[in-house]
Amino acid sequence: MNAVPIESRELEHHQLEQRFAALRLPDARALERLARSLERCGQLNPCIAVAEAGSLVLLDGYRRLAALQRLGRDTVWVQRWHCPLAEALARLLCGTAGRTFAPLEEALLLRELATGYGLSQHQLARRTGRDVSWVSRRLKLLSALPDELLEALCQGQLSCWAAVRIFAPLARANAEHAHALLATLSQQPLSTRELGRWYEHYTRANRTTRERLIAHPQLFVHALDNERAGRDAERLREGPEGEWAGELTRIARRLEQLRAALPGLLAGNALDPELDGAFTRARRAFERLAKEFEHHASDDPSRAASDHPHAARAGHAAAPDQPLAQALAQHRQADPARVTGDAGR
Repeated sequence: MNAVPIESRELEHHQLEQRFAALRLPDARALERLARSLERCGQLNPCIAVAEAGSLVLLDGYRRLAALQRLGRDTVWVQRWHCPLAEALARLLCGTAGRTFAPLEEALLLRELATGYGLSQHQLARRTGRDVSWVSRRLKLLSALPDELLEALCQGQLSCWAAVRIFAPLARANAEHAHALLATLSQQPLSTRELGRWYEHYTRANRTTRERLIAHPQLFVHALDNERAGRDAERLREGPEGEWAGELTRIARRLEQLRAALPGLLAGNALDPELDGAFTRARRAFERLAKEFEHHASDDPSRAASDHPHAARAGHAAAPDQPLAQALAQHRQADPARVTGDAGR
């Protein structure tokens, strides 16, 4: 792409037509950071504008302009590109101005070129230095979002992440829920992290629970926070010993579930090598853990093997595991094709 003539000047704000302001996604924190930088260092990068039909149309620098206005500055440093408006927009999208856009901003600019100037996807790809698949993917971002969500996005009510990762799939699956959630969040906003946690539970919930989640998202997030705070308090109260014992209790319950499913899994079938290998690895891991536990516990002079509570529980837990070992042993004997021994696993 050939270079275009550039003219730099200081202009007053009212001299710029902010035609594409709606295509820029607001970011309050970024605006605040930029205002502090401008106050400290001044404007280091110019805005970009193009003349069309007697107006000077601002293409890039909407956030800088807003930050300068917040600081009470009357003028802004502008680079005027002497080229047609469509060409200037394409130059922005191909990165010749060193500007990076959010994917949805790129999609909005591409749609402006497609609808306002009648450019096909092939023409857009050629003018922006991209391939057609990139153009197609960007435009699909817009088709996945209803106009209501796009408006909320452009007004700063939604982040790009929330729009693409949560509201777009939710709108495809249940447009009514997407509309209701957007209305609720406009009154009771959630952070991006809170919304992600809410959506994770929504995807796993049944219909009745989903209705409650849609009606009271903030209440549900607060309940999750309280539950987590309770778990943290319990973990702090019990210390690492309690956490370790709790994990072993959960593992023991899961082993009982596996043991109960074993007869149906092995009935009438040769022992699957992958299953046999997985069991061998798990058994070795537990044997190493047991060895380490006994080694460290033996250093405790108050521990007696006959009456120590850990020893009693370990002895009691050995019995349920016995049928599992016996069943595997029987299948090993019944399957002559199995390679004996654990070598090479």
